Amino acid sequence: MVDMDSLLQDIAWNEQGLIPAIAQDWQSGEVLMMAWMNREALQLTIDEGRGIYWSRSRQALWRKGEESGHVQALKELRIDCDADTVLLKVEQLGGIACHTGRRSCFYQRLEDGVWRITDDVLKDPADMYGKSS
Repeated sequence: MVDMDSLLQDIAWNEQGLIPAIAQDWQSGEVLMMAWMNREALQLTIDEGRGIYWSRSRQALWRKGEESGHVQALKELRIDCDADTVLLKVEQLGGIACHTGRRSCFYQRLEDGVWRITDDVLKDPADMYGKSS
């Protein structure tokens, strides 16, 4: 049996009680997104086996895919050497991690001093959320 309190004590939470969380495709290694977690989000992620984050703008838990249907099934969870960042290796159901309708939130690359969009929109955000993003 896992002692959840002890496990969560090992995390170096920031002043706001949060930790950065990076979601990575469990097979390809592609970085899909970065979000924040609080203690409850991390515990629920472990308990439910899916990506659950803390929305700083809404000040509420955010179950990835609750609106879009693009759930992150947790395959593996890691912390870095300083225990101040978590890495979620996930299966990105539906293939879209970004609210812009792209596979990854990291779809802009610096080229010749300007940001260039490298990835196409796979699904219109209005179709996912009923509004433009």
